[in-house]
Amino acid sequence: MRPSKRAVDEMRRVTIERGVLRHAEGSCRIRFGDTEVLCAATLEERVPPWLRGQARGWVTAEYGMLPRATHDRMRREASAGKQSGRTLEIQRLIGRSLRTVVDLEKLGERQITVDCDVIQADGGTRTASITGAWVALHDCIEWMRARSMLSASPLVDQVSAISCGIYDGAPVLDLDYDEDSTADTDANFVLTGSGGIVEIQATAERTPFDRETFDAMLELARAGCSKLFDLQKLAIS
Repeated sequence: MRPSKRAVDEMRRVTIERGVLRHAEGSCRIRFGDTEVLCAATLEERVPPWLRGQARGWVTAEYGMLPRATHDRMRREASAGKQSGRTLEIQRLIGRSLRTVVDLEKLGERQITVDCDVIQADGGTRTASITGAWVALHDCIEWMRARSMLSASPLVDQVSAISCGIYDGAPVLDLDYDEDSTADTDANFVLTGSGGIVEIQATAERTPFDRETFDAMLELARAGCSKLFDLQKLAIS
């Protein structure tokens, strides 16, 4: 029995609220159960120096957690003078995930930055961030199209992410903190709407897992992301 009493293939309740920030070109608040992330997309008429003159744009991301997003207060990374390795790894993952579904040449020499700020954490903050970041990115691109800044949308597919794991010997979908902190295996799957795999992060915390177990987690992830794609479509409709 899972601590949340959910079935092994049951996700937490997911909600996506668009247009939550007045000034951002695209924004949303996404909730996976008690995990809540604010995603905001910002358009800039420039690209990184190493991309100048190449007639293509760039999509990147930044990630952070508010001090009381967790059980105990976390020190702001700005006050420490540097970002943690975990923060850098997650924001690079978000950026990579978004770029896989964007035609950067159609974007032109512009940069879109998606900020993902965790308001409350209960497991799965990176997967919620990726799923919500796509909605914010979509709305930013639609903001550009409404102003005739783009002749065609550079967004070529959807992308979402979900966690899976081995808890109490069984593959389970969408781990919350209680499960994530004690799971035998913890995995994150980033998938596209057309069925492509962007990235898989899987770690055996105790006993190594076999191919059969991995395949079971992948099938759970595909089913979970399919539901997330539907929720994204519903949010932007």
